[in-house]
Amino acid sequence: MADMTQSYDNTPAETLKGMAIMIAAAAFIPLLDVFGKMLVTTHEMSPGEVGMGRLLIQAALTLPIVLVSDGITGLKTTRPWLNVLRGLLLAVGTLSFFGALRLMPLADATAVFLVEPLIVTLLSALFLKETIGWRRIVAVAVGFLGAMIIIRPSYAVFGLAALLPLTAAFAVALYLILSRKVSRGTSPLAMMVYAGLVGGLALAAALVMAQGSGIDELSFAWPQSATAWWLLAMAGLVGTVGHLLFILAYRLAPASVLAPLGYVEMLTAIGFGYLFFGDLPDLAKWIGMAIIVGSGLFVVWRERQSAPRAAPGRVPPPH
Repeated sequence: MADMTQSYDNTPAETLKGMAIMIAAAAFIPLLDVFGKMLVTTHEMSPGEVGMGRLLIQAALTLPIVLVSDGITGLKTTRPWLNVLRGLLLAVGTLSFFGALRLMPLADATAVFLVEPLIVTLLSALFLKETIGWRRIVAVAVGFLGAMIIIRPSYAVFGLAALLPLTAAFAVALYLILSRKVSRGTSPLAMMVYAGLVGGLALAAALVMAQGSGIDELSFAWPQSATAWWLLAMAGLVGTVGHLLFILAYRLAPASVLAPLGYVEMLTAIGFGYLFFGDLPDLAKWIGMAIIVGSGLFVVWRERQSAPRAAPGRVPPPH
């Protein structure tokens, strides 16, 4: 979830390559959620533990890339406190989503989380003063209706905890809004380092402070098996590689072309949910997912329509 400059002079070959990488990344990234769900259910690790490991591994893997390619100057940033805030928001989003995976099927949590681009649309108008018309506002509202259709059965069982994927979507949307500001003075890879380091350390601090409080989401116990360690390492690796692929895709192709391809993530989440956990959405949830995707695609279409009137900017990837 790092920002990069949108290119406006891509060759057709570069655009096709970017599209292929985007599809691969969107299909690949739900494996992070598969490993996370296994850890918070089968291996009894808390969402806070899994989130901490996943983010610190991201920082550890990305830092050497920055240092080798650009040296210590590659970590330069003109807005350090905004990077800190980004890391805190990413910690909240990661904790909330892994908490949702403990309670909900993978496809359900992923589908609700994918209202995040719709939230970014609203927040862009609020914080970045971008103009959005009434059609996009209606599309966002319809997308939230789709999310509520998916959440409804879980809410009846788990109460407010069923809103965790929506909380994650809001946190990540705010993270991406801040990323647009930070990207003007920080490289995409450095942004990944800072987000992983700050987010991971924030969750580590939360785990320490929550000991003895009885908050299950922030309980701590060392992984008890080699399998748990392996799953945690793979979650960190998949998350890092997936986001590096998103960065590469957005360097090769325009955001307006790539954005619809992000919904491949929902399809693979459904497939992985069935393959690893035996979960399949019922008819109502399929309808909710279709509403979310349809709303998101409409927003993308409207943004394409208004693109000639908009100033070129920096755009975040969809995950």
